[in-house]
Amino acid sequence: MTGALVLVGTPIGNLGDLTPRAIEELGRADVVACEDTRRTGRLLAHVGVRAPSLLVVNDHTEPRAVGEVLSRLDRGQRVALVSDAGMPGISDPGERLVAAASAAGHRVEVVPGPSAAIAGLVASGLPAGRFVFEGFLPRKGSGRRERLAAVAAEPRTVVLYEAPHRLSRTLVDLVEVCGPTRRVVLARELTKLHEEVWRGPLAAAVEHCTDTEPRGEYVVVLDGAPDPGPPSDDQVREAVAHARQRGLSTRDAAAEVAGTLGLSKRHVYALALEA
Repeated sequence: MTGALVLVGTPIGNLGDLTPRAIEELGRADVVACEDTRRTGRLLAHVGVRAPSLLVVNDHTEPRAVGEVLSRLDRGQRVALVSDAGMPGISDPGERLVAAASAAGHRVEVVPGPSAAIAGLVASGLPAGRFVFEGFLPRKGSGRRERLAAVAAEPRTVVLYEAPHRLSRTLVDLVEVCGPTRRVVLARELTKLHEEVWRGPLAAAVEHCTDTEPRGEYVVVLDGAPDPGPPSDDQVREAVAHARQRGLSTRDAAAEVAGTLGLSKRHVYALALEA
């Protein structure tokens, strides 16, 4: 067998979602790299796979595990990488290992599997043709404020992850930057017995979390920012004025602004002359 790093998707709740190919690859592996040996051990036992050994690769150990994994790959071993649930590398360990293995010239294979982000998105009913995955927001500080501002302005559907004890705060913050009427979907316990998908405006979502204690990990799917429409004449004049301050002629400033805003050069030039 050829050595390779094999990313194996595992169930996000329902164990029946583990594919036959995933079971086969876990059985072929020389070592299974996982976040939690107990959890992965139970999964392997459930499907009748006896792994030769388990290697802990979590948020804390992944940087140190790179050398061990590369050494095994150099010896022609197959290393299966799993997370506690879902696809490795998606808000879970794996990104560093894939980058290091590919940079060293080793094969990287993928056994597709469940993903909470995709499951929540397609169940939401919000536009799924173009979307952005944001994962977990920073917990505090300027990083959180910047990401919230970016989410509020994003025209595509946004998919977030959130822990139950932080959900209410995140929803309140989203109301502040997006307004109370932006549509949102809260999906929790996906594929599990108590799966729930709640839909409504952000303000109602805050009330929902006040009335019902959040439990389980959440996928938050947020509708994209509405189209702001064409700029006003005053905004066009202001843009031309800024371009003129950089030393452009009136004609060149009008041409630049027209190209940037997607407007008629003649219309922008007429507004510039009025100013």
